[in-house]
Amino acid sequence: MTTSVRGDQLARLLGRWHALPGRRRSPDYAALAAAVRGLLSDGRLALGVRLPAERELAEALAVSRTTVSAAYRNLRETGHLTSRRGAGSWTTLPHGHRVATSGLWTPDDDLDMIDLGVAASAGPVELVPAARAAADDLPRYLGSAGYHPTGLPELRAAVAEAYSVRGVPTSAEQILITSGTQQALDLVLRLSVPVGAPVLVETPTYPNALAALAARRARISTHGLDIEAGWDGEMLLGALRQTRPRMTYVIPEFHNPTGHLMPASLRERLVATAHATGTELIVDESFVDLPLDGAQMPPPVAVFDRHSRVTSIGGMSKAYWGGLRIGWVRASAPVVQRLAAIRVGVDMASPVLEQLVAVHLLRLSAEIVAARRAQLRFRRDALVAELRDRLPEWRFITPAGGVTLWAELDGPISSALSRAAEDVGVRLAPGPRFGLDGTLERFLRLPFTLPADDLVEAVRRIASVRHDLDHAPGPSWRTPAVIA
Repeated sequence: MTTSVRGDQLARLLGRWHALPGRRRSPDYAALAAAVRGLLSDGRLALGVRLPAERELAEALAVSRTTVSAAYRNLRETGHLTSRRGAGSWTTLPHGHRVATSGLWTPDDDLDMIDLGVAASAGPVELVPAARAAADDLPRYLGSAGYHPTGLPELRAAVAEAYSVRGVPTSAEQILITSGTQQALDLVLRLSVPVGAPVLVETPTYPNALAALAARRARISTHGLDIEAGWDGEMLLGALRQTRPRMTYVIPEFHNPTGHLMPASLRERLVATAHATGTELIVDESFVDLPLDGAQMPPPVAVFDRHSRVTSIGGMSKAYWGGLRIGWVRASAPVVQRLAAIRVGVDMASPVLEQLVAVHLLRLSAEIVAARRAQLRFRRDALVAELRDRLPEWRFITPAGGVTLWAELDGPISSALSRAAEDVGVRLAPGPRFGLDGTLERFLRLPFTLPADDLVEAVRRIASVRHDLDHAPGPSWRTPAVIA
């Protein structure tokens, strides 16, 4: 089903469209068309959305219908709008341009490369002692076949206890241990999303989630996040009501890549609307352990679930170590059993030794997570200071948690900048990787998981190539990099 946007909603997204820098001398219709194109390129206005009728938008903007009509005509001429008499006008991109979000290859390791494509930290010092302790525990399990499709009982109990402490009473039977958060998402999609089913995701969003949805051949609709305000609750819930998707995927805690934290009021309304529309919610809590500024965390989305509409997924990649492939699903006990049945046909079970390592690490969670937060806070502040010093024209909000900063660049140059940065030893994740159909070229994700000195040096190199980018030669073919 096509999503539509009302005149007052589009007016709110456009903001001060008539007073944008450099546009004061342009006709109103040209400034309006340019502002709509900006929303499309930034991903705040999704593709395939039906725009309001000319009269409705004119009233919402307090301009003449002639101005809106001319703006729509301009958008059609540039390929950003497709109209059909009697049916309306839909947002598009010129020439049907699309950017794939899957098929990434792993690049060769390069010790001189500063890799900002992967938003994950090195392992904690407690990892080796935990591995040794796990090896000592292993003989207890050697008498069995070693297959535990739902996970080791003691690890399931530890994860369940962590949910209960956060205010969501949870039993071990409601936990499925997986080989990382990505497998948790994949299993839930296999269970809940038939091929071709409609789904709703945020834009920007985690690129490997888009890849998983593409593998299911899902019909994806998007809700755009604002770089400053995050979610527009009215438009998010409106998209749910209009499209009535089979499933909605959200990252409410320190969203990847924008770093936003969803307020409690919207969490409650999101669950209620999902119930009303028959939508399953997949809530990715990968960054929930990483508030950096001491702010009070809102309750988990599952707190508001009364009808088994919420499936939570998480793991140990971000707060602990990505090389420890331990993730989980929290759902009702019957759903966990159904997921385990699917999981047997995928990889049987997670490794016993890694699960035992996870048990020992979770026992030290208070110390490990506190150290990780302090480390990330220091690195974030170093990155922010260097960006403001060397690239002051870039716009961003300092994230209050998580591991990524989402920067709005001084032009639609994200992909070109990423290619240029590769030549000076910096690997970047350009904005289009986090959206659909070639949008988000004005944005760049910058994780702050590397040492502060590396982040400062990376910004210095990025700034050095940015100033020559407008006169750089054409791009050459490169090996795609992993974005994680």
